[in-house]
Amino acid sequence: MSTTLVDAPAHRSDHDGETGDNDESTRDRVLQIVASDGPVTAAQLARGLGLTTAAIRRHLSVLEGAGRIVVHEPTTCAGQPAPRGRPARRYIVTGRGQAALSNSYPELAGQALRLIEELAGREAVTAFAERRLEDLERRHAPTLAAAGTDPLARVQALAAGLTTDGYAATARPIPGMATVQLCQGHCPVQQVAAEFPELCEAETHVFSRLLGVHVQRLSTLAAGGHVCTTNIPIGALHVPAEGTP
Repeated sequence: MSTTLVDAPAHRSDHDGETGDNDESTRDRVLQIVASDGPVTAAQLARGLGLTTAAIRRHLSVLEGAGRIVVHEPTTCAGQPAPRGRPARRYIVTGRGQAALSNSYPELAGQALRLIEELAGREAVTAFAERRLEDLERRHAPTLAAAGTDPLARVQALAAGLTTDGYAATARPIPGMATVQLCQGHCPVQQVAAEFPELCEAETHVFSRLLGVHVQRLSTLAAGGHVCTTNIPIGALHVPAEGTP
């Protein structure tokens, strides 16, 4: 699921996406982009979807009223202070919005993990979390290998692969620093990971192995962040040997 903002088509209308069955599908697309690229403004959404800002604001109003998005304080992914003045309203997805995007079965998964813990202990939950992500590691290792040795290209390749998996991921270089932040705007197991953070920890370990460097998790959706943010020091990346994940 790729939700990166794209160039707007030439034709724009206040009625684009505002009539008939298009209303809901357009709002779904808006929600996906907010999850992927947020915090994001109405103007950015309008450019990405080829709608007028007025049309986008109507969709944002509906989504905000439904509790699926909220206005976020204008800070960067790196946590830098907000600029002075009155910046444009920027939107992020709420937990309810994340649930609307998810096609998983969180309650069933939670019950299964609670049973694993009851029968075999918390260590078994950790083992399950690691085993669950082995497939992701195997699938993305060749893509990162094909990206070569350029650190930023490897992180971007990982972000693209995660987006295909439904994580709405982006790679955001930090100006003036040899660091990239991998931001995931959607997590299919967010509700379960809130109870079992071992799922997030296992994912962090996989990123570290794929990239060949120690990475640091700054925030997670499961813990209440508006994105999952992983700090990656690209100046120190070590490309794994060929044939190893």
